[in-house]
Amino acid sequence: MPNLNKAMLMGNLTRDPEVRSTTGGTAVAELTLAINRNFQDKDGNKQEETTFADITFWGRKAEVIGEYVRKGDPLYVEGRLTLDSWEDKETGQKRSKLKVTGETFEFLQGKASGREDAVQPASNYERAQEAARNPAPATVAPVNPPAQGDDIPF
Repeated sequence: MPNLNKAMLMGNLTRDPEVRSTTGGTAVAELTLAINRNFQDKDGNKQEETTFADITFWGRKAEVIGEYVRKGDPLYVEGRLTLDSWEDKETGQKRSKLKVTGETFEFLQGKASGREDAVQPASNYERAQEAARNPAPATVAPVNPPAQGDDIPF
């Protein structure tokens, strides 16, 4: 039976990302997205529901997240669900929490929260993201056309 574990989220950061390093030197960024849902209840009243998703990025992506996004910034994230399990030190009970391990992301605005210090770096990074998505076409050496009268095998 096939399996699929994919999360696609779009929301605003609830706080600045926390970036740390493992003992091996790998960067880890933890952040929380607030994702709003607007709907009408059965009486026709407009309602808003907010879901908070904890997300972890690793490596270079964690470093970029820590450098370019701040509390309130909108962010699109793709990743996978991960179950974090531990034993509560006070009660000894097993605890668990469903989290998202981020695999890719996209900034949703050019200027991170309108901060003057983020205008240029965000623009440079967006250009780098665009270049990664659309690499320049490879150059191909021109092929000599067949001489007149040659049989073409197709």
